[in-house]
Amino acid sequence: MSEDFDFDDSHSTDDPPKQRRRYFGLEQAVFILLVVLSLTGIAITEFNPHDGYGYWLFMVIVFGMLSIFVSWLQTRTNDNDFGDIVKAQGLHWLHTLVVVIAAALLNKSEQLSDRSASLVILLILALATLLDGIRIGWQYSLLGFFLATCALIVAYFENFMPISIGLGVLVIACTFLWEYWRSKYSTDDEI
Repeated sequence: MSEDFDFDDSHSTDDPPKQRRRYFGLEQAVFILLVVLSLTGIAITEFNPHDGYGYWLFMVIVFGMLSIFVSWLQTRTNDNDFGDIVKAQGLHWLHTLVVVIAAALLNKSEQLSDRSASLVILLILALATLLDGIRIGWQYSLLGFFLATCALIVAYFENFMPISIGLGVLVIACTFLWEYWRSKYSTDDEI
């Protein structure tokens, strides 16, 4: 999901463009999975706010693990040390989990309703994902914007699922179009 690919043959035994496409496919699959999991969480929150709140707690761990996986893919095409990436990613997502647990404790003390806690956790997840996009790439930042926008859609629209699904489809389509445009109009030096 990052544009920081190094296609120097000294880092890879595969043909770099083929390797780039293969990793883009895996990264895109992770991105689509995260969008689908997010939409699932929004639907769960609508039908049962208490379960939605638990779902979003669990999603922080899932997002963190998938972020580490994508970072690992990226270390295969550049000089980054995977240990350093795991440390940075682990700390990032651990700190996110601490703040999410704080939101859960606010819910437990009845300062936040289940639905409010779900939206707060969704916003925390949106921020963490958006900031992780600085390390991983623009698709994670886009995913963070998607999550934040979905939280607002849930708050302002009574029938929010069709809007959220439409936005999810649009976001996924944009990533494919951007990659197509980038691969078609960029030179090997720019990639």
